[in-house]
Amino acid sequence: MKIYNAKNEAASGKLVVADDMLLTKDMPTTAGSKMLEGYMSLFDAEALTRLYAAGYGLCGKASVGEFAIDLVGETAFDGENERDGKLVYAPAESIKNGEAIAAVCLDVNGSVRRGAAQSGLVSIKPTYGTVSRYGTIPVACSGETVSVLAANAKDCREILDVISGHDDKDGTSLSDDLCKKLKKDADRAEIKKVAFFKEMTDGLDEAVIDKMNAFRAKLSENGIEVCEIEDGVIAASRVAWNILMSAELCNNVSRYDGVKYGYRTENFNNLDTLYTNSRTEAFGDLLKTAILFGSETLSTDNYMKVYDKALRTRRVIADAFSKIFEEYDAVLLPACSKMAYTPSDVKEDKYISYHENFYTAPASITGLPAVVAEGVQLVGRAFSENALLDLIEKEEK
Repeated sequence: MKIYNAKNEAASGKLVVADDMLLTKDMPTTAGSKMLEGYMSLFDAEALTRLYAAGYGLCGKASVGEFAIDLVGETAFDGENERDGKLVYAPAESIKNGEAIAAVCLDVNGSVRRGAAQSGLVSIKPTYGTVSRYGTIPVACSGETVSVLAANAKDCREILDVISGHDDKDGTSLSDDLCKKLKKDADRAEIKKVAFFKEMTDGLDEAVIDKMNAFRAKLSENGIEVCEIEDGVIAASRVAWNILMSAELCNNVSRYDGVKYGYRTENFNNLDTLYTNSRTEAFGDLLKTAILFGSETLSTDNYMKVYDKALRTRRVIADAFSKIFEEYDAVLLPACSKMAYTPSDVKEDKYISYHENFYTAPASITGLPAVVAEGVQLVGRAFSENALLDLIEKEEK
């Protein structure tokens, strides 16, 4: 089992691990793809630069699935991570092994949250625009978020406090005043009322249902009201996000052509065959499928009826969450349909990650914060990270 794509044995201070979607100038960045095998960046990701300045050290780069669109890293070009017949999430393993206190990862399609749920760890996907994406490998720029994975809510909060904040180098970065709402000393309201969608619990395995029921019981014991509500249009998040993610991915990976950097085929006789053979040989099946889907989505025939409709659906979903948050402080969701994936799951359904993001897409498409703990997921209103982490800290005691 390969946890690290690169290891820094000389790292000192409080050690963290970065997934291989974050650029590092002293270690290669591959995005889990043969296309970028051995690629060395000229600079570090902004999130890592801020951690270094705060006294943290980087112990290594954790393996990641190709461009982070899979389940938990199984599509990495150098092989899936497996233990006892189950797929494992590499950044989580580095924390569980005691090699790092936290991981900084790019949440593109929910792999960070699924990995946290299945590993018994805590993760926080912050409000979109509050943590700089400068120095990350771009995939789905309108929804991907630099997230934190750790053993507990306290460690998540400490790392988030360091890496959050406005960055002029990131065009999607929010203002200083808005980013300050994530700081650990910022004012925050207490979570008193939580909603959950009964429809989104259909199809879960018994282990996930047990996690959901146990967490709901703990919330009730602590005086937090838990109410079942209709999901309305929230369930449409998966389809809309898959359209938007694939369209943006299609544009972003077009830069990998075998000319400027990255893998270059030896079998070509003109520019067209250079492009085609380089991408055919370097990209995996899931990524190729996503590129074709995204390309079709953006075609003249489909742009308005598919892509534009997905954009409008995003707005409807965001408005639906806003209405929910008029009465409730958070929404309880599963993070995955089962507590462990096996290699056979992927073989039986090679598009499984496009189905499993049914649970993670709502927070991805809206940019809302989401915390995963005790195997379940809580989505809150924008800038409610501290309130979500406060709740998890109470549950941990």
